[in-house]
Amino acid sequence: MIDHMEIRGAKVHNLKNIDVDIPLNKIVAISGVSGSGKSSLALGVIYAEGSRRYLEALSTYTRRRISQGEKAKVDSIKYVPSTLALHQRPNIPGIRSTFGTQTELLNSIRLLFSRCGDYLCPNGHRVPASINVARGEMIECPICHERFNGLSAQEYAFNSQGACPDCQGTGIVQTINIDSLIPDPHLTIDEGAVAPWNTLMWSLMKDVCRAMGVRTDVPFEELTEEEKHIVYDGPMVKKHIFYRPKNKESVEAGELDFTYYSAKATVLNALKKVKNEKNMKRVSKFLKEETCPTCHGSRINTRANSTLLGGKTLTEVCAMSLKNLAAWLPQVINTLNDDVKEMGSTILEEFMINANALLSLGLGYLTLDRASSTLSTGELQRVQLARTVKNRTTGVLYVLDEPSIGLHPANVDGLIAIMKELIKDGNSIVLVDHDTRILKEADYMIEIGPEAGKNGGSIISQGTIDEIIQDKNSIIGPYLNDLHQTLVRNKKKIFNEGFLRLKTDTIHTVKPLDISIPKGVLTTITGMSGSGKTTLILESLYPAIKASLNHETLPQHIKELDASWVNKIDLIDASPIGNNVRSTVATYSGVFDHLRRLYGRLSDQYSAGDFSYNTGKLRCPVCEGTGTISMDIQFLPDIEMTCEHCGGTRYSNDVDSIMYHGYSIKDVMSLTILEALDVFKDIKKIKEKLQVLVDLGIGYLTLGEATPALSGGEAQRLKLASEIGKVQDGSIFIFDEPSIGLHPLDVETLLRVFDTLINQKATIIVIEHDLDVIRNSDYIIDMGPEGGHLGGEIIATGTVEEIKQNKNSKIGKYL
Repeated sequence: MIDHMEIRGAKVHNLKNIDVDIPLNKIVAISGVSGSGKSSLALGVIYAEGSRRYLEALSTYTRRRISQGEKAKVDSIKYVPSTLALHQRPNIPGIRSTFGTQTELLNSIRLLFSRCGDYLCPNGHRVPASINVARGEMIECPICHERFNGLSAQEYAFNSQGACPDCQGTGIVQTINIDSLIPDPHLTIDEGAVAPWNTLMWSLMKDVCRAMGVRTDVPFEELTEEEKHIVYDGPMVKKHIFYRPKNKESVEAGELDFTYYSAKATVLNALKKVKNEKNMKRVSKFLKEETCPTCHGSRINTRANSTLLGGKTLTEVCAMSLKNLAAWLPQVINTLNDDVKEMGSTILEEFMINANALLSLGLGYLTLDRASSTLSTGELQRVQLARTVKNRTTGVLYVLDEPSIGLHPANVDGLIAIMKELIKDGNSIVLVDHDTRILKEADYMIEIGPEAGKNGGSIISQGTIDEIIQDKNSIIGPYLNDLHQTLVRNKKKIFNEGFLRLKTDTIHTVKPLDISIPKGVLTTITGMSGSGKTTLILESLYPAIKASLNHETLPQHIKELDASWVNKIDLIDASPIGNNVRSTVATYSGVFDHLRRLYGRLSDQYSAGDFSYNTGKLRCPVCEGTGTISMDIQFLPDIEMTCEHCGGTRYSNDVDSIMYHGYSIKDVMSLTILEALDVFKDIKKIKEKLQVLVDLGIGYLTLGEATPALSGGEAQRLKLASEIGKVQDGSIFIFDEPSIGLHPLDVETLLRVFDTLINQKATIIVIEHDLDVIRNSDYIIDMGPEGGHLGGEIIATGTVEEIKQNKNSKIGKYL
């Protein structure tokens, strides 16, 4: 009986030709500091080979239609089962995606309405459920005997034939934001009072408006109601005007006929002509989104919403929480006529298999109509997990990439239970994670390190959790000890620098809130997944302050904002930096500009611009400065090959003649930040920028590393680089789960970075589940008590000690 996978000579990314045996039918954890090579082993070797070998069993015709990965760089790998991966960050769902569509629960509900619903005949009579719909026959109304066709499941779909005709199934419509048309009524029209005419229309519209009988030289607020009506809604008529261009001596003044476009007509005309994102951005500031007045946000048309199931419309059913829906549906099926009950029971069975997996992961509070884009990362990940495990398979290897992301400590319990169920069913799990509660549940652990990048990629420890704790080589070992607590900062206990105040109305499942956040400290927003943390900070506080700083209208649900001391707000999230290989650590951090100038000064022949690998004369002429060549080989995956001409350095050989301390600029790009700091210690501007990157804990990255390939934590810290060293009084930094992807050792570095910013007078607001970050906070706002409709309130506020003592707090007991 084979009880382990055998990996020999793995060299994906920074893995140092490692050999390792990984137990099957167990929970195996892979740990290590950020950038050590954990994901390279789990995803780059195990998942890549497991999925590739499965796909190779398919026909060539089928394979060419499936996105495939290239063969992993490994000498040999044996006994890999069929493999499924749950990636760290699920894709952000589109506007048409809801919890119901994403989980496929809505498929079963639509089928139940189609086959087991009570229809409305064309004359308005209610027709009981009939087996004729499933047979493809016409239904006859028992009252007026009108014969008509039932609806297919597809005709209840808002992404298809069941869509509301006015919003095309999105539930929202774009309308003109009247307040944005005349932002400053103190101005005259000649001074630019009508904003759309300044950016979307010719400036001579002011002259046409004058010809319409409107005074353009008095403040807009002093115009008569009739004049204002002409500005907002005047008819599109031609007017004969004398046009005198300003500041254009070459263009002669003259008479011409010109059609009048009112402020509203200007916006609608521009919207009709939008062809790209840039144009849309110009128009969108004059638009606002509203619930569709026709379908009232239900997304479906009137006929689809006329069928009843258990006395409820499809809209009413989709507004029920999954927990209530799962309890209600069996009762409804039991009341059906005998000829449709059996069919309804079959559909219900499929629904319940799906629903039970979601309920076991604590998602029972979500409604089917909840827009997927409003789900938190933790909720999206659990949806992904439920979809994967709902069919009780056996003999499958599940590779989980940081499954604890976005999970409150209380939700982690449900995740652990699911993992144990998978093992009980005869499956295997390999997981990459930093959450010590998850790691402690592993039967076996492999620790990669000792550091990141070039200094990582080796196995430094392996064995059971007890063996790892006792191994002196282990970095994670001390953190697995139950007595360990990370305390890095000297927390503030007195908040005397002022507060930020925000009052909101109801939005999504979040109740009206009134919060105060102290200035100049680290405040952490905690709470169950779906309790409203993201809604409070990213959909309320951040856009409200942004709008206030830009002198724009506050979001509709913001009732009050007191943030007079704020002069800057930055959202530092973990989204990738750039989307192409031309963006590197050197270019993004600003170091590259100084390097080009330095090498330009060293050369008599070339200027600083010539040293750019994007546009300069010295870039490689074959790969044009990308360092790679993409090879299309039809039904096999495209292959990215290192450019043979430059060896991946991006430069031609001509740069080799220009050296600083024995290094050409292409040599410098292959150095780590730490190595470069030693080389350029005498060049003040370069040294300062590199030192900041080292202080941020990313000194192991090479200067030429492509930024899109950085982990979420690395991207987040690189974005902070430009802020370190500045006075930050009046600045707010918002971090959305900054501990994602960070080893406990890296979390300590992050907390020191926070301390540096706070010492520079910054105010930091963090959405977080990580207990070490929460434990080091000055102030905590705990939301809950649960998620969805059972959450959306502030249940506790205060210092860590106050939260620990507060019986209402969910996070308190885990602290």
